[in-house]
Amino acid sequence: MAPAAHTTQTRRSSLMNIGRRMDYAVRALIYLAAQADDRVVPRNEIRDRQCIPPHFLSKILRKLVTAGYLGSAPGARGGFRLLVPAERITMRDVYECIEGPLCLMECVEDEGESCRFAPVCTQIAVWRGAQAALGHYLEKVSISDIADSRGLVPRLEELHRMNESDPAGQAQE
Repeated sequence: MAPAAHTTQTRRSSLMNIGRRMDYAVRALIYLAAQADDRVVPRNEIRDRQCIPPHFLSKILRKLVTAGYLGSAPGARGGFRLLVPAERITMRDVYECIEGPLCLMECVEDEGESCRFAPVCTQIAVWRGAQAALGHYLEKVSISDIADSRGLVPRLEELHRMNESDPAGQAQE
């Protein structure tokens, strides 16, 4: 007889989970990337258009400024703008700025220091390949590829307005 299906939900490891900080950093960057090069965008505008909680946004913007991706201007008319062209900022760059080096599993990078089985493990090659593939993919996607001049909040509001005006989904293409 086959074993019973596992029905209890278990929490997944965060090793392959993209967290909120990364999501919020990308949201901020793609909005800034779509603005005029000389425009300084107020923090509140980024927060409101991309729905980023203020405590996350401050920390993320600070990291991006420190890394040299953003410039900041203080004062009442202050804000942020890209210092590096959006086409030169990759998703991997953003991930590593916010989260640290891309690493799916510690044993892939630390040469067996985190796991005593690493020298004989048959799955390390799989994780090394997966990490390399993910890294290469993230290096190919730039912030300019997904730039968004309007922001998530206005786009979602427009979608809701369209759905309300055409509840049966009869919108013309």
